[in-house]
Amino acid sequence: MTWSVRHQGSPKAVGGLSATAVLEGVADGQWEPIDEVRGEADHQWRPLELHPKFAEAVAEYEPPAPVEPEDESRLDMNPMIDVSLVLLIFFILTTTYETIRKVLDMPGVTATKLDAGARKAAMEKVKEFTIRITTRTDAGKTTIRVEDQDVQLDALTLKLGQFVKSSNKKQVLLDAQGVEWGLVMQIMDAAKGAGIEKTLLLKK
Repeated sequence: MTWSVRHQGSPKAVGGLSATAVLEGVADGQWEPIDEVRGEADHQWRPLELHPKFAEAVAEYEPPAPVEPEDESRLDMNPMIDVSLVLLIFFILTTTYETIRKVLDMPGVTATKLDAGARKAAMEKVKEFTIRITTRTDAGKTTIRVEDQDVQLDALTLKLGQFVKSSNKKQVLLDAQGVEWGLVMQIMDAAKGAGIEKTLLLKK
């Protein structure tokens, strides 16, 4: 006997199928238990799950698990990581450059380089446009003098700001003999915070 199968309510049917072919179609997912079947001796269409010939076999049928669509909301972190690495390298290079630039503003390591790049000027001429800062370290104690006044490091910016306002001088002549480079940099930063445009280093 041959069988015809159609999807539920569909006007189109597939005929000439054996019972085995019908069950294989159900197992392959081509047909569902609610799809309709009719044999040569049947007068009407009946669902596979209700037809005496197929009801028992179809009852054991387990439909395949539904395929879940891919979650398109998943965030791809790779571009964000790439951008973060580029920014990190940029900040590292910028910070390194600023550190080197401060070092380059200090006296060189050899007297030959200092003599080649330093500008020589009479002290009287220099005093006309600079504020003199003198710092020394004696017996572990560091002193800082702005012109003839002793100043603490934490008050240096305020004191220099007063000198800038009263004298309108925007340059500093720094005499720092025998002191740590870290202190020289702190004094230069304080001068910059007071509005000093340029710090000149005195060479003796």
